[in-house]
Amino acid sequence: MNIKIVEVGPRDGLQNEPQLISLDLKIKFIEKLAETGVGCIEVGSFVSPKAVPQMADTDTLLMNLKVREKYKDRNISFSALVPNMKGFERVMNLPENSRPHILAVFTASSDTFNKRNINMTVQESLKVIAEVVSSAKKYGFEVRGYISTAFWCPYEKKIDPRRTLNICEKLLESGVDELSVGDTIGRASPKDVKELLELVLRYIHPSKISMHFHNTYGMAIANSFVSYDLGIRTFDSSAGGLGGCPFAPGASGNVSTEDLVFAFENSGIKTGVDFAKVIESTKILPIKPRSALSNIQNIIM
Repeated sequence: MNIKIVEVGPRDGLQNEPQLISLDLKIKFIEKLAETGVGCIEVGSFVSPKAVPQMADTDTLLMNLKVREKYKDRNISFSALVPNMKGFERVMNLPENSRPHILAVFTASSDTFNKRNINMTVQESLKVIAEVVSSAKKYGFEVRGYISTAFWCPYEKKIDPRRTLNICEKLLESGVDELSVGDTIGRASPKDVKELLELVLRYIHPSKISMHFHNTYGMAIANSFVSYDLGIRTFDSSAGGLGGCPFAPGASGNVSTEDLVFAFENSGIKTGVDFAKVIESTKILPIKPRSALSNIQNIIM
């Protein structure tokens, strides 16, 4: 495969949906996604149920999925968002066969966004992250580090690329294995992406980076190709183009997994993902997909 797809639909895709999705539907959605060929699925988050009601059943979800048992012979991993030590303790309270392979931590390039999101400055969140990563490593977890508002912020506008680079370096110093660089409000242009990545890749190997684009302004696919041309080979996406952020006004869904896969495959770039199966997985949910392919009756290959 030329690239790896990290499917974030069950977490980032669903977290901002107003209609609560039942545990049974979430399990079926994830099991369908596991058949598509994606390399990793982010299944939920251990955040406060009051803050994100959609994620209130993540513990029960993982206990039902038993990901380390059911998928031990499959080339797929599962991740979950862990915002702090309380969340980490919830992970460790799960049976061992139900714990995700990868834990994700998060911060932002914007202090204002971070305060609105988790009521911490970026520096304060990095201290919390360091504690979570240290504990996670003792138990053999891989760790992803999300960097929100890496390009633009709804409050601080354009982010200086040097600030995002600094956050990337601090996360790697704390022990994070992979960085997910996020265009949280979907405002980045190919020029912005080129500007940031040309700086970041002077200091950080592309194998350490995944790009996480939202499609608010319709530029996610273009931004993905710019990233690919610069050496990035891992991309976050959401089946059906679902998603958004409750703390980023106006942000729409993530780049659609099926649209991204279709674009790459039709450009001769192998993903190992069956976009038709991704489309089928979204039919389980009572949510209208926002992908381009979901509106095409007869897809010409």
